[in-house]
Amino acid sequence: MKKMRRVVVTGLGVVSPIGNTVDDFVENLKAGKHGFTLEEWYVEHAEEGSKPERVSARVKGFDADLLGELFDKKELRRTDKISQYAVYTAIEALKDCGGFDSFKNLDPYKCGIYIASGIGGIETTQEQILTYQKRGAKRVSVFTIPMMIGNMAPGLVAIKAQQRGASFKGNNYCPVSACSSSAHSIGEAFRAIKHGYLDAAIAGGSESCHLGFAYAAFGNMTALTFSSDPDRSSIPFDKERSGFVLGDGAASLILEEYEHAKARGAKIYGEIAGYGATCDAFHETAPNPDGSGGAEAMTRAIEEAGVKPTDVNYINAHGTSTPINDPVETLAIKNALGDHAYKIAVNSTKSMTGHLLGAAGGVEAVAVLKQMSDGFIHQTAGYQQKDDECDLDYVVEGVRNSEINVALSNSLGFGGHNVSLCFKRV
Repeated sequence: MKKMRRVVVTGLGVVSPIGNTVDDFVENLKAGKHGFTLEEWYVEHAEEGSKPERVSARVKGFDADLLGELFDKKELRRTDKISQYAVYTAIEALKDCGGFDSFKNLDPYKCGIYIASGIGGIETTQEQILTYQKRGAKRVSVFTIPMMIGNMAPGLVAIKAQQRGASFKGNNYCPVSACSSSAHSIGEAFRAIKHGYLDAAIAGGSESCHLGFAYAAFGNMTALTFSSDPDRSSIPFDKERSGFVLGDGAASLILEEYEHAKARGAKIYGEIAGYGATCDAFHETAPNPDGSGGAEAMTRAIEEAGVKPTDVNYINAHGTSTPINDPVETLAIKNALGDHAYKIAVNSTKSMTGHLLGAAGGVEAVAVLKQMSDGFIHQTAGYQQKDDECDLDYVVEGVRNSEINVALSNSLGFGGHNVSLCFKRV
């Protein structure tokens, strides 16, 4: 029987509503500082009497200066923001892992890229549809298709990495599973390395959809919070939660086979040891109320990691702040871990970033790995009112100094997708 290989994370890159570098992101996590603002959203397209404001979680300060030499002015005009985010975080992660020549001794066709997007270039799509309607077919940009398709993000990451001497020519694609997309991408990259199909991978996700159409679509299905107070908008597990805050951002992780990382003296943030993925097969947008799908994903991740449920001492919850998700996820955690669930620290990064949709799992994986390597657990910010259905330890008192040995990171997506990643401290 072929020996399974260990997979570790050696590089991180992030762009988010609370920081565009890993250091800034972590500093704000520790401070419990959210990235929410109240803003008008395309009032000209709103119906009379409709609410023209929403709390949002936008990336701030992401401009040509930050992108530096990655894109020239022409390239910026013909790339959607999801590709810009993806390239930026991937290049930052490659720098973090030791530089662009870290994998020069590997077969480039065994170095892959898995960058997810739940929605793709929706900002480009809306812009070009309006152009078509107002100005005619000939005015539609020739770059529309490569800008709007989600797989252009991993494609451009490969191109930009190659230009810098990092050759990732193996499996390259864009997983799409709504809000679990980037968790799936990390899990699939992990499995490919574990089973020997790849030796290294860039994995994560990217999302940007701050536009009136998206606010209308999510708002009309009552997924978004109706709060107009940024401090009481994304409040996972709080009794007064009313929906999620729409966020944008991206994250990239460098995954590699453990022996290769050790041989080159790489800094190791943690080991990915287990990956559980299930489907509720229940409803288009609502989770199964019994929490069975989420519980099974966690159980499978724990089993693959070769640990016991009682070894888990931290869970980064999906924690969307919606009335339905939070109690169902709480139940799923209890179903998977039994009485031990009450002894585990559980938090939600979305209490500060909002919901980054297809990028959420990647950004939250960065949060898990930095907490694991730095020895802290961030608070679930904004929590005030206890909900009897949500009765676990949600770390509501502030940052907690704590050693994390085994952690789970959960991502749940429309369509009934459930993903749980199990990380171990090395």
